[in-house]
Amino acid sequence: MTSHLLILSLFFLFIINTPIAVAIGAASIFTLLIQGDFSLMMVVQRMFSGTDSFHIMAVPLFMYAGVIMEKGGISGRLIDFANALTGWLPGGLAAVSIVSAMFFAGISGSAAADAAAVGAVLIPAMKRAGYPSDFAAAVQASGGSLGVVIPPSIPMIIFGFLTGASIGRLFAAGILPGLLIGISLITVSTFLSWKRGYAPSASFSLGRIWHTLTRAVLALGAPFIILGGILSGIFTATESAAVAVFYALFVSIFIYRQIRVRDILPIFRQASVTASVVMFIIATASVFSWIAAIEEIPDALAGSLLTLTDQPEILLLLVNLVLLAAGIFVETTAALILLVPMITAMVPTLGIDLIQLGVIVVANLAIGMLTPPMGICLIVSSSISGDSVGKVGLKVLPFLLILLIDLFIISFYPPLTLWMAGMVGN
Repeated sequence: MTSHLLILSLFFLFIINTPIAVAIGAASIFTLLIQGDFSLMMVVQRMFSGTDSFHIMAVPLFMYAGVIMEKGGISGRLIDFANALTGWLPGGLAAVSIVSAMFFAGISGSAAADAAAVGAVLIPAMKRAGYPSDFAAAVQASGGSLGVVIPPSIPMIIFGFLTGASIGRLFAAGILPGLLIGISLITVSTFLSWKRGYAPSASFSLGRIWHTLTRAVLALGAPFIILGGILSGIFTATESAAVAVFYALFVSIFIYRQIRVRDILPIFRQASVTASVVMFIIATASVFSWIAAIEEIPDALAGSLLTLTDQPEILLLLVNLVLLAAGIFVETTAALILLVPMITAMVPTLGIDLIQLGVIVVANLAIGMLTPPMGICLIVSSSISGDSVGKVGLKVLPFLLILLIDLFIISFYPPLTLWMAGMVGN
């Protein structure tokens, strides 16, 4: 009875468009009140314990780093370098948008930050160059989804926190899938641009590539410092996030001189608002997960899937379908906390490594970021372009198709994720 109350009340609150964090928290409190076995003080205790983690500290820190780099001129230099690299392709700005998103993904760890930072520059530029507004937004939304696959990745940090998986190995495992997805998206955008006659944005020039590289070398240094430190074992993912914040501040204030000391407080305020939303979701979802664990909901759901088949390949397809459906309707952080316990209960039957499973989960939820109503990349890009989410969503369909093919490869070709993960000891 309790499990039914918990799930039905959550779905009801989602249907009436209650904010994610409020819906999860309200459903949990309502269930506890009806059940009557626990004091409401447990809600406060579980919310605190759900966020009282050294690993979770990396989430707001990477958000701070992303905002600082956006305001500090770092994203602009990355875009210039990306334009020199791929601007000569048909519809060069579309490819530039995705390459820039790949660069920024190596810094921010957040798809929303990726889509906003790059989209704020390139969507208006594409519109001025004659690209349809909805196509420009679709390209940027697709590229923004890379923000959670290419490390550092906030969803990977949360997955590691929930399962005990090595965050360093998860980051390493996401590198090749991220490159695969990025190259696939560039291929699709270039083909569509060629078919529709969109012109290159720049001519190929080794001199221009070298010039923009020298201007962007400090910006490109950030992902190397972050990933290099983690993969070499010099510092943890959380410590790397703090290093990223310090590095971004130092470069933006003292070298690029795009941020003044008096700008720091407003920047931190903006980042804090964004981070607080994510942390609130984590806190309330922790209460929900605690109740679900008591009622053995993850085991029951996992058992339901296991009764359908005992074939690992078919079961993995079903898991992917569940994750894709969740990504459509549930915000990424909430989906992770609600579903990961159920999915990890099936790891022995699935017969796959926990690290590979983490990348599969994140790749599924990245696709969910391109689908309404909860697709954050779609929402951010649409708001920048001024188009409706539905209109941009139609233009995203070709990109969704290639992402689904990539997801199939990630799911059924383990070396893509495990080869680099095997090089990391921590």
